[in-house]
Amino acid sequence: MNPDRNRSIASPGVQATRRGALGLMAGGAGLLAASGAPAQDVATTGVDADTLACAQSLFSLDYTQSEREQMLAGIDAWLGRAEALRARERPNTLSPALVFDPRLPGRPYREQENRFTPAPHRASALPRDEADIAFAGLADLAAWMEAGLLSSERLTRIYLARIERHGAKLECFTAVFAERALSQARERDAERAAGQVRGPLHGLPYALKDIIDVEGLPATWGATPYRERIGEQTATAAFQLEAAGAVLLGKSTVGALAYGDIWYDGVTRNPFNTEEGSSGSSAGSASAAAAGLCAFSIGTETLGSIVSPSHRCGAAGLRPTFGRVSRAGAMALCWSLDKIGPITRYAEDAAPVLAALNGFDDADPSSLSHGLEIDLSAEVAGLRVGYDPAWFEDGAAPDLAALEAARALGVELVEISLEDHPYGALLIQLEAESAAAFEHLTLSDLDDQLRWQEAQAWPNTWRRARFASAVDLINADRLRRQVMEMMDRVFEDVDLIIGPNFAGAMLLITNYTGHPQLAFRSGFMDTPTRTIFGAPAGEDRTPHRTPYATSLWAPLFEEGRLIALGRAIEARLGAVSERPAEFE
Repeated sequence: MNPDRNRSIASPGVQATRRGALGLMAGGAGLLAASGAPAQDVATTGVDADTLACAQSLFSLDYTQSEREQMLAGIDAWLGRAEALRARERPNTLSPALVFDPRLPGRPYREQENRFTPAPHRASALPRDEADIAFAGLADLAAWMEAGLLSSERLTRIYLARIERHGAKLECFTAVFAERALSQARERDAERAAGQVRGPLHGLPYALKDIIDVEGLPATWGATPYRERIGEQTATAAFQLEAAGAVLLGKSTVGALAYGDIWYDGVTRNPFNTEEGSSGSSAGSASAAAAGLCAFSIGTETLGSIVSPSHRCGAAGLRPTFGRVSRAGAMALCWSLDKIGPITRYAEDAAPVLAALNGFDDADPSSLSHGLEIDLSAEVAGLRVGYDPAWFEDGAAPDLAALEAARALGVELVEISLEDHPYGALLIQLEAESAAAFEHLTLSDLDDQLRWQEAQAWPNTWRRARFASAVDLINADRLRRQVMEMMDRVFEDVDLIIGPNFAGAMLLITNYTGHPQLAFRSGFMDTPTRTIFGAPAGEDRTPHRTPYATSLWAPLFEEGRLIALGRAIEARLGAVSERPAEFE
């Protein structure tokens, strides 16, 4: 613990005074005055008008001396209520009473049935090289199993051997469950032999981000304070994948408490340049999928945690519509922003995984009941695809190539522009909600145990969040409603939007509005070794050939269009076939 950091809001003596002040209250703010006691007769915490004069600068306020003196009458009771609230135990599973819903009142959304139609597929001969098997798409793997050319047990052994050979270099797994996985694989093979195939994921081995629990298995959240933690109940997402026949290989690394690529025992690496981190926070999920250490993986996103590592590592990452996939049993970081979604090597592989994850769950207050129709053979020509020309001015070559590929596929490109709003003001919600979710770490000094301690890291963010204005927080939520209405108007005229992953604040905007995003590999760039935020790391500017992703966005619940067009553009560009040479 750091002895210089005082996390208490008052001394024991002042706390006793506070309890006396609380006794004067009849049940709410401002009721201190009902006691009839003049302000100067009420014992205070040591906060005086000068303290308030200093504090008001944090919020760009300018009260007069008399206004500050008048405010003192309620300060003691106000702080007393705060301390009483902090004293109550609040497990991470306890969500707020206010629940975010991305749907706008009175706005109809296309009803869908739960139906997944794969693209026509002809099974090829099983490759002799096990690396070719490991990097194959889900449709090929399923076809080889259906044809009796490949068993789940053999495929599981291939991935376990690759994890044994490459996992330490990439630092992408916190735990591997080899015997459990092989046992599951044998069960899936027996079921297939009996004609009991559960679906397109039957027998396919996957990696699960280590903030999603499986009963009895390690679930460390990537953070030192939780490195001995064991899951008590299987998360809905993990249960659904097991029901779909998938085989759990292990837990993939997560940047501590769902931020970054630094976890308690290392830094997860980009398979195309192992000198740099894989970005985060679904760091291990993207790294393992891109390096062929699993058939697919599961990530989560609050503000870029699927898209960013997929971009860095060359995977395809799908962030679904908010509320489509249950988060029950997963660590909560920000209740109004968290989502669970697939990370795969190919855009089309997201389809069967999302189909398995989709569904209403009353264990998640934010869960929505909405069908999912995906037809990978659907025609994409004629789709109206929005783009902002400003996003592509002096743009990266892969983004420009993706735009031209869309045009060549026969889509109608429609110019769009977003309204001018202070989008950065929305960030207060993430900072405040996450600070509340992990308040006990801040107030107990346990945040000092987290490895990443820079200004951008969680410990500093959560300390700063204690000084956020509640009024600003509510007004940010009102801005969020305006932004939701704006995006609804934009999507009235287009079927999809295409652009660079991080252009025009679209990553931030659509995380807050709940719209789905698909990041798919569109090419390669020569880049120096980078920090998590993309800046050159150190003085070495030696270029490395690294993958690059472009994104598509869709209206709420329209992931089917997203995957169909992403698959078509990806196939036309051809960049997805290149594998990281070090992990062949």
